[in-house]
Formats: sequence, C-alpha cells, structure tokens
Amino acid sequence: MSTTTRRLSRTVRIDAVCAGAVELARAAAREVAAEGEVGAYLGCETEGERVVTHYFAADHRGYLGWRWAVSVARAARAKAATVDEVVLLPGPEAITSPAWVPWSQRVQAGDLGPGDILPTAADDFRLVPGYLGPDDTGSADSLRVLNQEVGLGRVRVLSVEGRDDAAERWYTGPNGPEDPVAQAAPAACSTCAFLVPLAGPLGTVFGVCSNEFSPSDAQVVAFDHGCGAHSEIQAPTPASAEPTGLPSHVLDTLGYDDLEYQPRKSRRSGR
Repeated sequence: MSTTTRRLSRTVRIDAVCAGAVELARAAAREVAAEGEVGAYLGCETEGERVVTHYFAADHRGYLGWRWAVSVARAARAKAATVDEVVLLPGPEAITSPAWVPWSQRVQAGDLGPGDILPTAADDFRLVPGYLGPDDTGSADSLRVLNQEVGLGRVRVLSVEGRDDAAERWYTGPNGPEDPVAQAAPAACSTCAFLVPLAGPLGTVFGVCSNEFSPSDAQVVAFDHGCGAHSEIQAPTPASAEPTGLPSHVLDTLGYDDLEYQPRKSRRSGR
C-alpha cells in the first residue's frame, strides 16, 4: 500500500469516541439554539483524524431543511471528546438565497432611473480611445484640445464590436423586420418620408422615425421595418354625390306639387 493510500484510509476512518458523543453534541446545540429548535438526530460524518460532525434537524419555520452541525474532536490518547464548534448549516433540501451576482451582471436594460449612475469599465469592448497618442505623453493633452476644436472631443468612441453589437440588437428587436407590426405593415420604412437616416455605417441600415403617430416615433428603426403610419398611405376616396337634385329614394316632406282637380263622372247621370 502506497503512502497516499494509507493517508486516504486514515482520513475516511471515523473515530469511535467522537462518533459516540451524540448527547454531548446535542447538549452543545441546545445551548446555542432557542428552546425547541434542536430536532431529531440526522447522523454524523468524519471531518478528519479524530474529528466528527454530528447533525441535528433545525425545528424552525424560517430554516426549512437546515440542520445544526456540531463538531467534536478528541486529542491523541484522550478518552473523551470535546466540542469544537456549533453552527447552523443548510442541508441538501434547504431553502437558501440565490448565489450572489455582481451588480454589473444584474443591471438590465431599462433599470437606469433618474439620478442613477452606471460606470463604464475601462476595458469595455464597445469603446476605443477617441484620440491618437499614448496618455503618458505630453502630446495627449494637445490632441485632446485639437479634437475639441474640430468637434471630436470625446475621450472614447464606439468600437467596431460595439457598433455591430448595437446593430444586431436593434435589428432583432421590436423595431426590426421580424416584429409583428412590421409584418403587417403595408410598406417598409425605407420608402417612408418620415424616416431620418443615420450618419456613418449605421446609416446604411437604420434611421430614426419622426412620425408622432407611429409606435416607433423618435426610435431607431431598420429600413425594412414598417408600421401602419407610412407616409404614402392614402385614405380611400369617398363615394361622389349625385350631380343635381336629390336621389330618387329620398322623400321630400317640405315641397309640394300643383295638381289640377278633375271631378269624377257619376255612372247614373253619365256626367
């Protein structure tokens, strides 16, 4: 048997004295827990050489599935175990809080409200420096001044990856061609007079809607998006009225007709 095998066998071997200290562990748990919160004995497991942890059910409505864990240890050649620690731990079926997630991964679109600040990471893949030259040289400040004079004063600008990421999000979103509103539209935004194209590479696919009656007003829309407020939709022509007079089916209750009265002849007189 190798040294590693002998070490593993010693690790899994449970100490009989520590394993038998159930009542010692129960008394230690009752000292920490409130009255009536230490339930049935659930078993034990070895934690190392002459170290055993005993488990008791936690009878508390707020800790369903939790258990009291009492670790006992025995010194070498000692005939009795002593209590090491008492803690309340979740069991396999315990109700626990979800794993902690950093705030940067929890923020979703639409979460930002008035007064909220969302920092941008220095290594954000969507952004690249907006000026040339390293920051640790004197030319960096002069380049910033020059960029501001020509309207390019932003420290960082959109990267190619950031532009592609935005384009994919817009195209597959509610203002893209697959939206139900676009599927039912009579024509595409590319032929609408209310479309204001964007500048730059994004202007080949996207524009901004300027129709206040459109559900996409003031929003970026794809050229092959569409809605029912297209500029070239014409209202149906109403039926024309009859050129003169009233139609035959209209009853005139205001006018009157002149009729010549002719008395009816009697059959007896022949007149």
